[in-house]
Amino acid sequence: MRSILWWLMGVLALACFALPAQAAPGAPGAREFPPGLQIPEAARTGPDFDVDRATQAYLDLLTPEQRALSDAYFEGGYWLQLWGFLYGLGVCALLLLSGLSRWMRDLSERLLRRTYLQNALYVALWLVAGFVLALPLSIYADFYREHQYGLATQDFGGWFGDQLKGLAIGLVVMPWLVALLYRAVRRVGARWWLWGSGGALVFFVISAMLAPVYLAPLFNDYKPLRDGTVRDAVFSLARANQIPTDNVVEFDASRQTTRISANVSGFAGTTRVALNDNLLDKTSLPEIKAVMGHEMGHYVLNHSMRLIIYLTLVIGFALWFTQRGFDALLARWGARLGLRDRADTAALPLAWAVLTLFFFLATPVTNSITRQAEAEADMFGLDAAREPYGFAMAAMRLSTYRKIHPGPLEEIVFYDHPSGYARVRGSMIWLKENQALLQRESTAPTP
Repeated sequence: MRSILWWLMGVLALACFALPAQAAPGAPGAREFPPGLQIPEAARTGPDFDVDRATQAYLDLLTPEQRALSDAYFEGGYWLQLWGFLYGLGVCALLLLSGLSRWMRDLSERLLRRTYLQNALYVALWLVAGFVLALPLSIYADFYREHQYGLATQDFGGWFGDQLKGLAIGLVVMPWLVALLYRAVRRVGARWWLWGSGGALVFFVISAMLAPVYLAPLFNDYKPLRDGTVRDAVFSLARANQIPTDNVVEFDASRQTTRISANVSGFAGTTRVALNDNLLDKTSLPEIKAVMGHEMGHYVLNHSMRLIIYLTLVIGFALWFTQRGFDALLARWGARLGLRDRADTAALPLAWAVLTLFFFLATPVTNSITRQAEAEADMFGLDAAREPYGFAMAAMRLSTYRKIHPGPLEEIVFYDHPSGYARVRGSMIWLKENQALLQRESTAPTP
């Protein structure tokens, strides 16, 4: 066991200090579009306006270099999902085959008397061990690779500090929740997955309420949205859609990433409209209005609660699948691995491996659930903000790191948002059908 602990410490030291030189913070360079709205000539309104021609004109704003870089980054993510899945299974196998999982269980039982507390301590040790073992892949996928493509801005110390914050949050919350799940396992046996599904629903609702207030500020600074035309436009759009405006903020995402983003989060008194500083500093007013119209669509269409319900149903199937697969594997291999029964916390890596398998296979389902809600918010945003050029340009900015035109099956499997092509084309369809409306309100915006 001592050799295993020294090995874990070696992994952590290697991850922290043996980074390749290329992992230094990079600059987005030519990958990004310059600030300002761009409207291709073929996308201008008129009697001969053609949706396909206008869409292609927007797609042609990407240079061959930008498109190649975007495709390489996004398609590489497909393989990263596979390697992440296999790496996770390897971590679970190491915990079981090395005896580390049993050692953590035995240590918990020696230190504490109550079963609930023993389970909680084991989960805390399991989280730390998993964090350390997964660190090499995390450093590559979330730090080195993001800098390689000019999408990250943090140095390693800042990035690793955020990872430790995430681990700390997990250590505060997860041991008690998983210990409750084990209590259900002991009391109701094979029906534990039903209790776990109900608990997941409660957890998701509480998290959605508390995360904007207590968790997000641990990673970024939030302050009232700066005065000016953007603030006036966002407030007007929020009031028009009956969204509270007493908590409209901006946050310093640029300390971590070059990406643009915004969100409307929380409910039951914790609703907050948040724009990141990249969106404010790198885009035009029509783009900001279009993005905010989309985000406000999530709020008005009650996507938060709907997605919680859908996710809970998926979790229910996942836990049922885990219960069936876990019991079968435990009956076959449990004695050889020194595992007692389904209520033995030392078997948690085995259960986690089965759960991971389910979500890997269910990737097209979970992505499609989210993508449907995003498509609905797209349409709402176009109707609310009436900024088709802004929305098309925002979609093009996102397409500098999201493959812009995937195949149909590719989009179903790998995309949790509509593709850039689908979003630009949707904007042009809306524009074609609303030319008279826009002409009555004002002339088309200029760059």
